[in-house]
Amino acid sequence: GRMKPVIVVHGGAGRIFKEREEGSRAGVVRAALQGYGILKRGGSALDAVEEAVRSMEDDPHFNAGYGSVLNEKGEVEMDAIIMDGKNLDSGAVSAVKCIANPIKLARLVMEKTKHMLLTGCGAHLFAQAMGIPDTPGETLITERSRERWKKNLEPDSNPEEFQKDLGTVGAVAIDSEGNVACATSTGGLSNKLIGRVGDTACIGSGGYADNRSGATSTTGHGESIMKVVLARLILYHMEQGMSPEVAADTALDYMRTRVGGLGGVIVVNNSGEWAARFSTKQMSWATVKDDQLHYGIYAGERHTKSVDEALTSQSEGF
Repeated sequence: GRMKPVIVVHGGAGRIFKEREEGSRAGVVRAALQGYGILKRGGSALDAVEEAVRSMEDDPHFNAGYGSVLNEKGEVEMDAIIMDGKNLDSGAVSAVKCIANPIKLARLVMEKTKHMLLTGCGAHLFAQAMGIPDTPGETLITERSRERWKKNLEPDSNPEEFQKDLGTVGAVAIDSEGNVACATSTGGLSNKLIGRVGDTACIGSGGYADNRSGATSTTGHGESIMKVVLARLILYHMEQGMSPEVAADTALDYMRTRVGGLGGVIVVNNSGEWAARFSTKQMSWATVKDDQLHYGIYAGERHTKSVDEALTSQSEGF
């Protein structure tokens, strides 16, 4: 039978500063509504997650695309992944510069090459071959990212303090055909070493999608996520019969106790149940199912609106 489509998005786990809360909420809601629009028209989960993530890459409130944090040299280097649950195809890019939408490039890697991950210079050459215009690196940099970079350069600074405000973006979805997909995109860690690649570009860590169980996208401390292969771990728990929420909590708990890592995840299983869970202080998230929008930032916070109401209030400005 036809599945009811579901989309879930996150705008990053960590600490969301007060003055950025409204923008983070509005950004995940916008992304979820855009992705859901595609699903409602019979579009694929793959198109929906790509569109939702692209929307957040273009939003300066998130650490992905425009608004990405800067590496030690003051440049933007981004990672992204997309995965198709139907056949386990995936495409990813890492350490890419001068690209407005790394998620689009990841999708092209999946569909136009025999490979799954292109990095740095090679990813750039591939983007040019695909006709993707170069975006000057400085146009991706917000005032806020530059300020933070400078602060972190000061001798007595503690970049770790800032890492709590991470802001990777991601989306998972199931479409009316019952196919699942995930997408994740990030600017990485502020003041990271040049060439540092975190969990986002790594299949099974930054995201995983399999029609047999479901899809998940992760956010948080990349190195910790990689150590426990967080996305795949959650799906493993669901394969053992756990609900998305219990699977997510179990995996996040393991990551915290085993390696001291904090993060957040969004999950949808192959019957359309969803979860948005985090061990950090906050994570902006939004989901649409049955024409109902749910969203929040704090633990236990959950606002609900009908999609129609949300679309109306959006056209009027939040």
